[in-house]
Amino acid sequence: MAIDVIMPQMGESIAEGTIVKWIKKIGDEVKRDEPLFEISTDKVDAEIPCPAAGVLLEILATEGQTVPINTVVARIGESGSKPAAAPPKAEEPKPAPVVAPSPAPVPVAPPVAVAPPTPVAPPPAPVAPAPVVSQPVVVEEVTKRSSPLVRKIARENNVNINQIEGSGLGGRVTKNDILGYIDNQAQSAPVVTAPVVTAPVVTAPVAAPVVPPTPVAVATPAHVVAPAAPVPVIEAYRPGDRVEIVPMSPMRKKIAEHMIVSRRTSAHVGSFFEIDLTRIAKLREQHKDKFLERHGVKLTYTPFIMKAVVEALGAWPIMNASIDGDNIVYKKDINLGIAVALDWGLIVPVVKNAEEKNLIGLTRAMNDLANRARKKQLKPDEVQGGTFTITNPGVFGSLFGTPIINQPQVGIMGVGTIEKRLSVMQDDSIAIRTKAYFSISFDHRLIDGAVADQFMAHVKRVLENFESTEL
Repeated sequence: MAIDVIMPQMGESIAEGTIVKWIKKIGDEVKRDEPLFEISTDKVDAEIPCPAAGVLLEILATEGQTVPINTVVARIGESGSKPAAAPPKAEEPKPAPVVAPSPAPVPVAPPVAVAPPTPVAPPPAPVAPAPVVSQPVVVEEVTKRSSPLVRKIARENNVNINQIEGSGLGGRVTKNDILGYIDNQAQSAPVVTAPVVTAPVVTAPVAAPVVPPTPVAVATPAHVVAPAAPVPVIEAYRPGDRVEIVPMSPMRKKIAEHMIVSRRTSAHVGSFFEIDLTRIAKLREQHKDKFLERHGVKLTYTPFIMKAVVEALGAWPIMNASIDGDNIVYKKDINLGIAVALDWGLIVPVVKNAEEKNLIGLTRAMNDLANRARKKQLKPDEVQGGTFTITNPGVFGSLFGTPIINQPQVGIMGVGTIEKRLSVMQDDSIAIRTKAYFSISFDHRLIDGAVADQFMAHVKRVLENFESTEL
């Protein structure tokens, strides 16, 4: 009998997955637990193992197709079985036709009749329009299925989830649903304009020479706001343009969505520190060979930085918190997210309970997660639950940057390139020191600049005076 291969649920809040690639073809012999296909979800990209040994008889979902969890996507037959039909061919994604937007018609003010120079009664004073007061949206009890992230976006934007048509499994409201709803609401928002007040026209009994009409300038009252609806950028291409148009990968789409959500949610502020890593560089050079021989992993700068961040988060717990409506949620565990750059995108695996690990434990955990991320072997739980994130663009030569906060966290630290620089010492001597610029992006809704800077000063102090007892 054939065995069904189903779309697995890769996490409690995940209701669907996108098939990125079929690793095996119809008719191929497969072994149990051998990678069968790749999927992409809201949380992680992963290779799905084959549930049994045999022959791949059918493929029921094509590459690029998004299907609900528990959907049958393939069937495995006994060894020696032959497929009954050819595999369904995935349709080549076609880019939507690009249409250049037509210029909006320019409104032409009607001519204003001008009375002859005859004494007339002064026109009545214009009545100022009443101020526009936006009514808050009252969010009723949520009756539609949705994830915690969707409900958070709804609270931040005063949206009633019950009014949104869900496209997920069982009518579940997905993140795409609510973001599209918010964009549509912004584009359809009414534009308030000031009324044009004209003076009454008085007809004189004596014909007067015709005077060309003069445009009347009408001032918009200060309290009237005309919001500009966001206009999608549509790039026009001409015949002969040397361009290649390819669809975004599922991971790229999700990264784009997460970044936009974060920008909409948090009040981003950045601060920068230069930190002297000369002591760390000497310790690393002194112990790296023995460390590799004893523990089987390379000793890099990252575990030292992780250790310093853990100590600073313990001293400044608000940096390890999050915002839930009008409440502050203090996280008792320190779960450090470490951004890993992949050939096909960016992923942030999480080192759980980092406060319980020493330098060796942090090194092992970080290396294991990074290696499995590059092999697409991470589990959904290993990319969720982060409370603070470290990203290291310095490995590519960047001096510093302002990374975007990983929601629902309130801070992310960026590490610039580590290099030798000339420095003026306290005794006014010139020395060559190993230094790097560190940045902190923080959510100003919760974190004030003084707190963020004191947190970074703590990181700096630990790194510049690192104790070698753990090596």
